[in-house]
Amino acid sequence: MKLVIQRVSKASVEVNNEIVGQIDKGLMVLIGIKDSDTTQEADYLINKLLKMRIFPDDEGKMNKSVKDVDGKLLLISQFTLYSSHKKHRPSFHKAMNFKDAEELYDYFCNKCAKEIVTETGLFGEYMNVKLVNDGPVTIVIEKDFKGN
Repeated sequence: MKLVIQRVSKASVEVNNEIVGQIDKGLMVLIGIKDSDTTQEADYLINKLLKMRIFPDDEGKMNKSVKDVDGKLLLISQFTLYSSHKKHRPSFHKAMNFKDAEELYDYFCNKCAKEIVTETGLFGEYMNVKLVNDGPVTIVIEKDFKGN
């Protein structure tokens, strides 16, 4: 599982020209799910995401988590994070199948929502994402317990 985390001052996601999720201060997170991922990877990354200290403290040092600053999450599925590029057209064979990925994405979102205000995109839909990257701060984290 791979997360692309962006610290934002605001972000939104639209489907068919309608906003389906939006936040002010917080983290906009693109979530890629690999074919071998399980709830074990999700739990690890949720813990890491919620505790990651990437918001400034009173001295301007990145020393506070999204929860510390009463921030929010905007979680968006993005299977293209597991593309491979042997030629000019990407292949997505490492991405998890649609049904299982949707279940794991829902698990991830629901678990986050128990800890912090969480908005989401719509799984499997064509989405337009808008954000103001604060900093800019963008961090990529990945976890694969199976070593694949």
